[in-house]
Amino acid sequence: MADEQTQPAEALPPLKSIGGQELRALFTAGTAWLERHSAYVNSLNVFPVPDGDSGTNMLLTMQSAIKEVATSPEHSAGVISKAISHGALLGARGNSGVILSQIIRGFARVLENKDTLNAHDFAAAMVEGARTAYKGVVKPVEGTILTVCREAADATTLAAAQTDDLRVVLAKTVDAARASVVRTPLLLPVLKEAGVVDAGGQGLLVILEGALKYVNGEPMELTAGGQGAQALEHISREEGWGFDIQYHIRGKDLDVDTIREKISSMGESALIVGDDVLIKVHVHAPTPGAILDYGCSVGIITSVIVENMQEQYIDFMAGPSQRPPITSEEIAGIATVAVVSGAGMERVYNSLGVGTIIAGGQTMNPSTQDLLNAINNAKADQVIVLPNNKNIIPAAKQAAEIASKKVALVPTITLPQGIAALLAFNFQSDLEANVKAMTRAAQHIQTLEITTAIRSVTLGEIQVAEGQIIGLINDQLAGAGNTPTEVALRLLKEMRADESEIITIYYGNSLTANEAQVLGEHIRGAFPAQETEIVSGGQPHYHYVLSVE
Repeated sequence: MADEQTQPAEALPPLKSIGGQELRALFTAGTAWLERHSAYVNSLNVFPVPDGDSGTNMLLTMQSAIKEVATSPEHSAGVISKAISHGALLGARGNSGVILSQIIRGFARVLENKDTLNAHDFAAAMVEGARTAYKGVVKPVEGTILTVCREAADATTLAAAQTDDLRVVLAKTVDAARASVVRTPLLLPVLKEAGVVDAGGQGLLVILEGALKYVNGEPMELTAGGQGAQALEHISREEGWGFDIQYHIRGKDLDVDTIREKISSMGESALIVGDDVLIKVHVHAPTPGAILDYGCSVGIITSVIVENMQEQYIDFMAGPSQRPPITSEEIAGIATVAVVSGAGMERVYNSLGVGTIIAGGQTMNPSTQDLLNAINNAKADQVIVLPNNKNIIPAAKQAAEIASKKVALVPTITLPQGIAALLAFNFQSDLEANVKAMTRAAQHIQTLEITTAIRSVTLGEIQVAEGQIIGLINDQLAGAGNTPTEVALRLLKEMRADESEIITIYYGNSLTANEAQVLGEHIRGAFPAQETEIVSGGQPHYHYVLSVE
């Protein structure tokens, strides 16, 4: 993947400084290189669940940044960096995207009023980027993208004291970032348990590698003819946003290396792992036919998933769903904005009088701009935001900080918590009283989410095999088993559901009402004193979301 050693070509003359257009191309190169490796960055998720993938969140954040300067003729490095920072801020998605936007924000602050960028400027900008990112996190954790940025910045400072050649300095920065990424499992035990490096740190390394490739003059599509942003858009449209193709190959004496080489040549962002009897394939390609045919030629393919990423991307970037205005916002003077995933869940939220719904959640984190648009479009000057996912909270906080309205955040991390919060909303109370009541109500809800593990992992005493059913209690991995019913019943007992009043089952878009009824009967049998309700949630990725209150 993005771990090859990249050094400046010896024949290249020293690079003393760059202007605004070169800086734009440098960021664009980093974005293009990240796109090629985003699937790998996504695969580094600690928990084996479909989450707001770090690679995707960082890529969309970078693409939003580049969009701000795509056609800019500006030659000032300071002006270009400020525009890139603004785009990253508004496009930030998920924890990794928000932290990345803060790194870029600090970077741009140093370049303010500078026409060019030299080695010393670059070092100072890297240091300020790391400092700004640390300040933006309430409880900084080492072994993450923060550590990688800080240690890379330290190396940049040392290199800039020894040479004024930007190529050499950037190469030293990349080397330090790579070494820092390798060390992340030593600093963060959960990474070591999962057998992965930090995804955000790896994403930052990839961006820096792409920048180094640009200054070294290495051939990349985005630099052809000087059409930086336009070429990046071409890559995104024709390569990155084709089809996402996933399947398993089962057989005997399978040659992993040969299969990996062949499939990698047929697509982009290929991730092929396995052994001589089972190989997992994940690749992006303009069309799926040839890749599926090849899989069939070497073995039996199962668990086939083919998704049109262009349609998903268009739907995702469409932003908040358009709904009729809610007059209660005008009456109370307080609007509510919630991030919701699933048609059934949207119906539940609408029935509770939510003001605006933003489509999003797992694997589809809305950006700061999406949240800011929903806040600005609300028909009230005071707004309460329900993120309903811990990975969306950073972008929600960022939107609240830059909004012109008075915005309060109720830090819900699950959809059932958001529902409880809305039930506690009182149209006759003021903003502060409502936020307290809604936060308190959300904290009384326990959530159990049932999904399928996307890879094998051992976390503490919990061992998970790829394809197993797993359960998360309040967004933390709690157990694994063979069926949703088995896992749900066992974990409900751990949650002391027998001490609750109501158990609500929201079933996902891959299940039928009859299947949900079967689980409901098992739960009623195990917890006869509790009221059990079944609701169509329509949420993707998660078979069931259960609320215990």
